[in-house]
Amino acid sequence: MLGARPKPRLRFGAGIEPGERVLPEETGVALSFNGTTQAVMMATPDHLEDFAYGFALTEGLVAADEIDSVSVIEAGPGLDVQVWVSEDADLRLKERRRSMLGPVGCGLCGIDSLEQVFRDLPAVAPNGFSMTPAQIIAAITALRGEQRLHDATRAVHCAAWWSAGALRLAREDVGRHNALDKLVGAMVRASTHPTAAALSSRYDPAQGAVVMTSRLSIDLVQKVASLGAPVIIAVSSPTADAVELADRLGITLIAQARPDGFEVFTHTDRIATETEYAR
Repeated sequence: MLGARPKPRLRFGAGIEPGERVLPEETGVALSFNGTTQAVMMATPDHLEDFAYGFALTEGLVAADEIDSVSVIEAGPGLDVQVWVSEDADLRLKERRRSMLGPVGCGLCGIDSLEQVFRDLPAVAPNGFSMTPAQIIAAITALRGEQRLHDATRAVHCAAWWSAGALRLAREDVGRHNALDKLVGAMVRASTHPTAAALSSRYDPAQGAVVMTSRLSIDLVQKVASLGAPVIIAVSSPTADAVELADRLGITLIAQARPDGFEVFTHTDRIATETEYAR
């Protein structure tokens, strides 16, 4: 399986059983823009072109139409994802690097002050999009069927895109931020590729929801805002600050989503049957 491999192990229980378990791969992945490394992540080594596009967008580095090409090169013990961008984008990146202390492998990459934790992002504008409780439960239930790598390893996160009554795309990774970046990159690439023109409306960020297996933190909310998605749904809880940020950015944050129910923390007006507590 791509992104995983078997490793021998001993199982202790009623007895001792030799055997093996399939485990996810965790590889050092450098993201380089015009030959200069921007960040190094530990990631599952699949869908790396999607990763490059998504990271560039959700971290506010460059726009999709400023990316000329992406290639993946073996680099010693890891992989170098080489992104080539336009001259204007390269100049912006060079200016950004001058003020950086150094990139780190987390969801807040290349910042050098506490003020930069809260990026200046535009709020997601109301556009009439809503989901019924039945659709939310259907989305979180369908997520289980998209976790093929997790089924094999029990050790990765998944981020998926729900739109028009179904999950349309899903990506998995050992890192929850990486999984979301891969999803965003897949959406961007599918919607801009000439052969996908007939499908592009399915990936309209304003007309769907991001669905995730992980807890929700500030940086994930920022990435969803960068995408422009109005709803994020997760099986786990958010942090208090992630809720406050989602509220400011106009995002409906839904958590603790299970087949038997869910909790809505912000902008409940997008829940189609909710009126009493809508804001």
